[in-house]
This record gives sequence, C-alpha cells and structure tokens, in this order.
Amino acid sequence: MADERLKGMDHSEVHYFNSYNHHGIHEEMLKDEVRTRSYMNAIVQNKHLFKDKIVLDVGCGTAILSMFAVKAGAKHVIGVDMSTIIEKAKEIVEVNGMSDKITLLQGKMEEVELPFPKVDIIISEWMGYFLLYESMLDTVLYARDKYLVPNGLIFPDKATIFMAGIEDGEYKDEKIGFWDNVYGFDYSPLKQTALTEPLVDTVEIKAVVTDPTAVLTLDLYTCTTADLAFAIPFTLDCRRDDFVHAIIAWFDIDFTACHKPIRFSTGPHTKYTHWKQTVFYLRDVLTVQQGEQIRGVLENKPNDKNRRDLDVKISYQLVTDDSMRQAEGSCEYKMC
Repeated sequence: MADERLKGMDHSEVHYFNSYNHHGIHEEMLKDEVRTRSYMNAIVQNKHLFKDKIVLDVGCGTAILSMFAVKAGAKHVIGVDMSTIIEKAKEIVEVNGMSDKITLLQGKMEEVELPFPKVDIIISEWMGYFLLYESMLDTVLYARDKYLVPNGLIFPDKATIFMAGIEDGEYKDEKIGFWDNVYGFDYSPLKQTALTEPLVDTVEIKAVVTDPTAVLTLDLYTCTTADLAFAIPFTLDCRRDDFVHAIIAWFDIDFTACHKPIRFSTGPHTKYTHWKQTVFYLRDVLTVQQGEQIRGVLENKPNDKNRRDLDVKISYQLVTDDSMRQAEGSCEYKMC
C-alpha cells in the first residue's frame, strides 16, 4: 500500500517519506528529552485548552503527540503521516487503549480526507535542521488554512532562527584542509564542494565569539509559505578578540498559548537536541576584536528542483577601523 501511495511522486519526495519508515529516526526523536518533554509539558499541563477539543497531529510519526493530547482531555485526535511507521503507531495507540480517541490516516496532508471538517488545535513537530531543512512547515500552514477553526490554536506557534560567529580553526582545517593533500594528490576541487555543505554538529559554547542575534521569527498563525524564502540583514557583536571561522545557526521554539509559556532552544548554550547546530564555514578567516561587528545578509530559499532542500547564501563584512583586517565576502551553501 505504501508503495502505491508513493507512485507519481518525484524521487526526492519518495526518499523523504521513506526515511521516516524506519524506527531508528523515531527512536532518536523520542529520546531527545528537550524536544519530547517540551511537547509533553505544553500539552499535558494545559488540559483547559485541550479538554473536549478536536486535535490534528500533522506528521504524527509514532503518535506520541496524539497520545499526549488524549491524556490532556482531547475529544478526538486525527494523526496524519505519509510513512509506513503509521502502522506501528496504530499498534502503539491500541496497546495504550486509545484507539477510540485517535484516528490515524496514512497519506499526504494535502490529499487525505479528515473525519472532521474543522479542528480546534493543530499540533506538529515539523522542524528540520536549520529549522527549515526538510521541514513540513508548508504542510502545517496548509492544514492551518484548510482545517483550523477561527481562533484555533497551534502547538508550537512561534519559531526563531538565531546566528552567531564561532572560532573553529582546528576542525575547519580537518574538514576543509584535508582536501589539499589526499595521499599526495591535490583534491582542491572537492575543497570547494566541502565549503558549500553546511555541517550539522554540536558546537561548544566556549567556541562562540559573538553575541547571538535573532534573524527571523515565524508566527505560525500569520506566516505564509512565501515567508520561507527571505533575505534578512544581521549584525553580530564580537565579545572578545579572536578568530571567526564560521557562522552557526540554531532555532528556538515557543508554545505561547500555554498557561505558562513554554520554550526550548537548540542552541550551543543549552542541553543537547538531535537538531544540534548548523555550521556555515566562511572562505575567509576573520580576525576580530571585542566591540567590532560582523554585518551581513542571510538569504534562504527552497531549492528549485527539490523544495525540501535549501539554497543558503551568507554575505558578510567585518566592520573595523583596522584596514589590515577589513574583510568582506559571500558564501553559497546547499543543504541537501
């Protein structure tokens, strides 16, 4: 059945949905305590919002959020997911005695027929690396526009991308400099490729050279798919004398509808999450001093061939009175 549903989709879409067929990726997400506990607290601690409500879980996976909603008193929950993991989700829901409260549908959100014309609350864990890579946000926005009642609620409802500059010379030399001499051969053509591929990894807080800055905030009640392509200026204030080899990005997530607002961060200053941070290595090494600024523009748009991939461009300029250290440039990256 799953294969039939995937017929007619392009290869990139098939690959995306198939990646969620395997239990390993769901195990990683469920074991991410920051992620899962934040959702649990946002839902279960706000029973006054969920009591007797119809809830839609977009991209329900193993149905953990759906079961949280039932625990919070939801009248009924509809979970939608394209991957075959939904068959296991049905078993999980059944062994937990919630089959009468949760309806699970396999298919694309844009194509399934819901048993209710409207829902009171949408819950979804849609975030990808760099917030938007392989993200389901456009699907959540489709569900919002089609199914959410006026003044309905979205969990979570706010996402903010942050950036900062880091010192990471040792790893950059290891990752990028490796291509200068590969068993005696010059592999510099691959060095250029390596520079265009962001690294998803954990960054130690001690490596952060600049103050963090919020670059983009998305309000899920009002944003549109057009907002997911942007060019936004940023300013990074240098907090010490050091080198800047890369710019990192992470995101914070807010559940503002809660009685006590709940937030979690995927930044280097807090507990580990499976999203880690996204590292964009610069072609130039910037030598910075405390009080100086790195000013630039962050550009992002879905790839023309595969909308789940991203084309990212970072333009930057070191603002300094020292003419010997002045630097500017731009780097283009592909997240695929």
